[in-house]
Amino acid sequence: MIQKKLLQMVFNRIEGGNFEVTYWDGDTANYGDDLKEDKDFKIIFNKKLDLNEIRKKPQLKLGEAYMRGDIDIEGSLKEIMKIGAQNLSNFKEELKGYKYSKFWQRQQEASFEEQEKGVQDHYDIGNDFFELWQDETMTYSCGYFNSRDDDLKEAQVQKIDHVLKKLNLKPGEKVLDIGCGWGSLAIRAVEKYNVDVLGITLSEEQVEGAREKVSNKDLQNKIEIRKQDFRDLAEKEATFDKIVSVGMFEHVGKEHIPEYFDAIDEMLNKGGLSLLHSITHLEEQPSNPWLEKYIFPWGYIPSLREIVWELPKNRFHLLDVEDIGFHYSLTAEHWYDNYEEVTDQVREMFDEKFVRMWRLFLAGVVATFRYADTSVHQLLFSKGKNIELPLTRDYMYNK
Repeated sequence: MIQKKLLQMVFNRIEGGNFEVTYWDGDTANYGDDLKEDKDFKIIFNKKLDLNEIRKKPQLKLGEAYMRGDIDIEGSLKEIMKIGAQNLSNFKEELKGYKYSKFWQRQQEASFEEQEKGVQDHYDIGNDFFELWQDETMTYSCGYFNSRDDDLKEAQVQKIDHVLKKLNLKPGEKVLDIGCGWGSLAIRAVEKYNVDVLGITLSEEQVEGAREKVSNKDLQNKIEIRKQDFRDLAEKEATFDKIVSVGMFEHVGKEHIPEYFDAIDEMLNKGGLSLLHSITHLEEQPSNPWLEKYIFPWGYIPSLREIVWELPKNRFHLLDVEDIGFHYSLTAEHWYDNYEEVTDQVREMFDEKFVRMWRLFLAGVVATFRYADTSVHQLLFSKGKNIELPLTRDYMYNK
């Protein structure tokens, strides 16, 4: 009875939605601003939950309850995540009480081996899994939308082009792609600008997939793909005219952020440009504990000011910063919709728990980048001053 009353208190404070809840004893209640007949969604508790555990780690325990099937959803999970994100401020005082000190410390102290394992645990699920719901470019990061009507492939190609334009590439330049994924950026850079690219990643599956794409394009003489850490590469005194990193920085770890920029300093030629594309938080904080446990082990999302703070230490000059966080919500919406069409195939590959886990993750990305304080920033900086760039940003947007 106490558990139900506590849940009812929480649901009664939710604003902006109309929903129905069926409790473990069969009792059903309606909640929301306008108790209309058509509900936005329904929540079904199949068993009584341990509220003491949920109070200690709400994101983790509620996520696990959904994965196990202790909680079922009728309607769009995206809608539930939206309402949840929009109502976080209503529970600000309660959220202040959650203790993440040990978890926070663990995230900050991740070793290289732990970071590598985290990357492989996520990206080495299998290329066949990602191919089910990605577009053909296999560009697993935030797209760039010129219009909300753009399809996923358009947005990803536009993102790659936007990044490459910012780097102001010239024929014959040597480019390093840190966290090269499945190779689409490297291939596009060679085809459009006739540069030479080294792509590195810690994922075996990505190395295999990227090399296959490069081979299919017959670009082996222009693109090399390696399984290698950026720190090891820096120690080998490799140098580049341009260095780019898209969607990899979140795996570096809080404690190792300075090492990343030290490595860039070692490898980037004087006057060279580097572009960093990273998810960011408004302030420094630990990652969502459910996300860290099940999706991105040892991942850490930095704040924008953490990144900017490091640049002067290596005499890097910040040239351009762009916030494209909402674009990630649009990207993830395509991923979510694609994923929902292939859940039967995912279930055959894994199991129902896995299906629910990734559905929850993708729905969470849609809501987080649309309503919460998480964003994506692209930062362009030079090693020392670069006065060779065009005088205005027009070159970044001209076709």
